[in-house]
Amino acid sequence: MMLKSLWKSLISLQHKCVKKQKSEVDGSVSVHGEENSVVLPVQCCNCCVEETKQCNCDHTHVAEDANVHAQRHANSNSSFTHAVINMVGMLVGLGQLSTPYAVVSGGWVSAFLLVGLGVMCAYSSHILGTCLRKNPKLRSFVDIGKHAFGSKGRLVAATIIYMEIFMSLVSYTISLHDNLITVFLGTNLKHHFPKFSSSQFLTVVAVLIALPSLWIRDLSSISFLSTLGILMSLLIFLCVAATALLGHVRNNHAIPVLQLHNIPSVSGLYVFGYGGHFVFPELYTSMKDPSKFTKVSIVSFALVTAIYTTLGFMGARMFGKDVKSQITLSMPAESIVTKVALWATVVAPMTKYALEFIPLSIQLEHALPSTMSGRNKMIIRGCVGSFSLLVILTLALSVPYFEHVLSLTGSLVSVAVCLILPCSFYLKTCWGQISNLVLLLNLFLITFGFLLALMGTISSSKLLLKSFQLHHSS
Repeated sequence: MMLKSLWKSLISLQHKCVKKQKSEVDGSVSVHGEENSVVLPVQCCNCCVEETKQCNCDHTHVAEDANVHAQRHANSNSSFTHAVINMVGMLVGLGQLSTPYAVVSGGWVSAFLLVGLGVMCAYSSHILGTCLRKNPKLRSFVDIGKHAFGSKGRLVAATIIYMEIFMSLVSYTISLHDNLITVFLGTNLKHHFPKFSSSQFLTVVAVLIALPSLWIRDLSSISFLSTLGILMSLLIFLCVAATALLGHVRNNHAIPVLQLHNIPSVSGLYVFGYGGHFVFPELYTSMKDPSKFTKVSIVSFALVTAIYTTLGFMGARMFGKDVKSQITLSMPAESIVTKVALWATVVAPMTKYALEFIPLSIQLEHALPSTMSGRNKMIIRGCVGSFSLLVILTLALSVPYFEHVLSLTGSLVSVAVCLILPCSFYLKTCWGQISNLVLLLNLFLITFGFLLALMGTISSSKLLLKSFQLHHSS
């Protein structure tokens, strides 16, 4: 409450100062005495007054920034707890399904990489907030890119974001396909499409059921989908924990110490679980008190890292080297808990399509002529989204290799969104205002990010190509 009162007082004081300047803009004041006075406009800044120079500074930004701050504050209603829930909900998803597989593949020592990436990504989230504080007019990840590097920065940021959305949805659809197979295992499903297997047919039906959500324009309905997705992710975690605690499987499998040759692909799986930075600016602007954004980032990433680490070791201990790329596929099929987890894993991707398409929909509507009716914009947006989803479905059914596609997504685009771009934007925006230590830290994170991206992309691409060739040769 004290921060809120102080904020209102500052805004009020700024408005009073602006009004006073406007009312006296035609007048003048004298300084340095009456006899040897230098007549100056009231809007002179302090340094100009002291040096007895005419002030040519642009003071309009003060009023503009005050108005932007006031407008943002008026439209912001997200509390600290609400912001944490939203950030955790954005981050937790497919990452928790693949973490046990990643821990076994990389060895238990690789868990230090998982925790380290969580710390790095929490820091990069913090510096995104710093960039937004520097310029109150910035409201999105793309805006920060444009502010830092101009139109080229905007283009790079937008391209990376759309690549991550597209590739993430391919991974979600593969997950949907894999879990539907297990859900309907043993079911004699008859259909009239001989070119489709039963699992492919079920995936097509599930995607078509989710397709109308891309036409939704009501944000409250989309918010409901977000809440449902968070609940499904929580349910999956609880089901895995229940399987471990109820003793449905033995919890004494050995975990390899370190498998260095798998680290490049494993790093892609780990970093994918922290990908969500492109929506953090919207989260920042929705907060009642944006000064708490750093605390929100720390708490959220600490919770997500704890969830991933706990789930990773639980799954690795339960199934050892037999663990599959998605933990739900390794759970005992006859258990009720497993059936709940499988259905939660099926529902979760179906809630993601409309949410992930929001940035694309917004940009598309802005690109359309302002004279176009809302109905026509909705039709165009829905058609483009529907076509994109059908392309995603086709790719997911053609390349159904979850762990390799997820690793490639993490290495190719998530590293850029989580580490490379935020640190680059921060250095460009705050150049000359940061210490040498902070400069070196950000240069290290950018270099580390490039190395992870390069090695991970090469490794996961080779594994994906190898799996594709083996499947078609057999």
